[in-house]
Amino acid sequence: MPTFCDVALPVPLDMVFTYRIGEALPIAGGRVLVPFRNERLSGVVTALHDREPSMQAKAVLQVLDAEPVLDERLMELAQWISQYYLAPIGEVVRTMLPLAAEIKKAKIYRITETGHEALHASATVGSSRRSKQNIDSQMQEYEVLDYLAMSDDVLESTLRSATGADRKMLENLVRKKWVAREDASGVRDARRTVQVAVLKGSGGKLNENQQKIIAFLQEREGRARVESIRELPVPRTTLQTLVKRELVELVEEAAEFNVSSMKKRGPSHLDFIFNPEQKAALQSIQSSVNEKQFSVSLLHGVTGSGKTAVYLAAMQAVLELGRSAVLMVPEIGLTPAAAANLHQVFGDEVAILHSALSADERAEQWRRIRRGEARIVVGTRSAVFAPVKDLALIVVDEEHDHSYKQEETPRYHGRDVAVMRGKLSNAAVVLASATPSIESYHNAETRKYKLIELTERVERRPLPEVEVVDMKFDFQQSGEDRLFSRQLIEEVTERLARGEQAMILLNRRGYSSIVLCRSCGETLQCKNCTIALTFHKSGYRMECHYCGYRQAVPKVCPACSSEYIFFLGAGSEKVEERLHAAFPQARIGRLDRDTVRTRHDFERVLNQFHAGEIN
Repeated sequence: MPTFCDVALPVPLDMVFTYRIGEALPIAGGRVLVPFRNERLSGVVTALHDREPSMQAKAVLQVLDAEPVLDERLMELAQWISQYYLAPIGEVVRTMLPLAAEIKKAKIYRITETGHEALHASATVGSSRRSKQNIDSQMQEYEVLDYLAMSDDVLESTLRSATGADRKMLENLVRKKWVAREDASGVRDARRTVQVAVLKGSGGKLNENQQKIIAFLQEREGRARVESIRELPVPRTTLQTLVKRELVELVEEAAEFNVSSMKKRGPSHLDFIFNPEQKAALQSIQSSVNEKQFSVSLLHGVTGSGKTAVYLAAMQAVLELGRSAVLMVPEIGLTPAAAANLHQVFGDEVAILHSALSADERAEQWRRIRRGEARIVVGTRSAVFAPVKDLALIVVDEEHDHSYKQEETPRYHGRDVAVMRGKLSNAAVVLASATPSIESYHNAETRKYKLIELTERVERRPLPEVEVVDMKFDFQQSGEDRLFSRQLIEEVTERLARGEQAMILLNRRGYSSIVLCRSCGETLQCKNCTIALTFHKSGYRMECHYCGYRQAVPKVCPACSSEYIFFLGAGSEKVEERLHAAFPQARIGRLDRDTVRTRHDFERVLNQFHAGEIN
C-alpha cells in the first residue's frame, strides 16, 4: 500500500506537492483536501508512491472521491496543456474541474493569550493616553476581542456580522497576534434541491383554504413545488396543517436544470432535405467517426450553406451509436441558441457548460455528464474538458474566433486543445467556419486536416445585399454631421411601417469613445492602461473597457484646467438615445455589456425581439 501521494494544487507554482496518506486511500485522478500553508485546499492526486520526500510531509486531511474525477486521458491532456502552454499543472486541473461549489470556504478566529492581555489592558488604560490614538478604530478592535473572548471558535462571517469589523481590521489583529486565524474549509453538498408537496389523501373535513391546496395538487397529478403552492391566496400555515394530518407529504428532490432557454421554436434543422454537398460532408464526418481513429476535418462553407445541419446530423448519428459528442461555440451568447437546436433534437441528453452558470449549476451539469445522463455537451472553450464517456466527435463552431483563447492563467486555445483531446481519445474533430483561420486552412491545404467544402447556400438562396454609404458624401448633401445616414433613416422607417424589425450594430459601448480638452487637446486616459477612457452617460462616469478602471468626469481639464471638456465619438448608449429621437414610436432594446449582466438578461432581450415586443 503506497505511503505518499503527489497532489496538483490550484496555486501559481509549476510543481506538485507530496503528502502522507492517512487511513483513507486516495486514488489517482481523484480529489483530496490537504493543508497548504495556513489554508485547506482541494487538489487532484497525480500519483501514488512510496518515495519519501526530503522534508517531513503533511498528512492528507480528507479523501473527496472514491473514483477518479479526471480519467487517464484527461490527466494526460492536463499534462500536455501544462507543458505546451507553460502553465502550472494545478491551475490547469482547476480549470478542468468546475467543482468549486463542492468545497465550502471558511475561516475561524479565536482570541490568543496576547489578545486577552490587550483586552485586559484596555480596561485599565486612562482616557488621556487613548485620546492620542484613533479611538473609534481601537474601540472596535476591543469589541472584536471582547466578542471572541466569550466564544471558542467563530466563523469570519459571524464575527464580521456581529461586530462590524472589516477584513482589513481582522488582518491587523492577526498581525498583532491578538487573534489567531485558521482555515476550516470542508466539503459541502452542492446538489440543488427543491421541496415538493406530494398528495397522500384528500379525505376528512377540509376548510376552504385546505381544499384550494388539495385541488391545486390534484390538477398537477398530485405533486407540486412548495414555492408554487405559496403563491396561492392561502395562509402559509395551511400547508403545514395538511402535512400534520398526513394528507400531504413534503419531500426534497433534485432541482431540474432550467432548460427554458433551450426550447426552440420552429422546425428542427434535421427537417431539411440535404443537398448533395451536405450529404457528402455528412458522409465524410460519419466515416471518420466509424473508423474510431483520430482525424481533423475543416468544414468550410459559405454563410447559410447548412454547416450547422451537417454537424447536428453527425452528432445524432454519434448518439445512435451510444457514444458522445461535444459542441464548442465561441461566445456565451451563442450558447442558448446552440443549446436550443440540440435540445430540440436530443432532448434531455444535452448538458451545458460555460462560465455564466452558477457554481452549483456548473457542478450539477458536470456530474450529469460524468454519470452518462448527458452525452451531448454544448458550451464555450471549457466544454472541451467535459468528462463524457466514449467521446466520438468534437465540433468547434466558428473555429476562427479569437474567443477560444483563454486570457487568464492557464492561457490556452480551446480549438487546439480540442484537436489534442481528439487525438488522445481517438475521436473525430470538426472545425467549422465560413472564414477559417489561416493556420487551419493551411493545415487543410497541406492535407494535415481533411478539407470539406460547402460552396452553395441552402436552396441556392442569394447572399444578402450589402451597401456601403459614404458619410462624407452624405454630409456634403445634408450639411449636417449626423450619426445616421439619410438612407439608413429611410430604410428603417420603411421597415417599421411594414411592421418589420431592424437591427443596428455598433462595436462600441458607452456614450462617447473619447473625452478630450478643446483647449490643449489632452485626451483623458486610463491611469493603468494609457488608453482613452469611454464616457458613459448613465452614471455620468468614465470607464476603461480593458481593466475596468472608473473615474468621475472632471469639471476642468487635469492638464490645463480649461473648462472646455469635449465628448467625441459614439457608442451603443448614444445610438439608443438617437434612435429614440429618430423613431419615437418604436420599441427599442439595447444589447451590450452594460445592459446584459447575466445569461438571463441576454435571453430575455432576445426572446422579446423574437416575440415582436421590440421593433
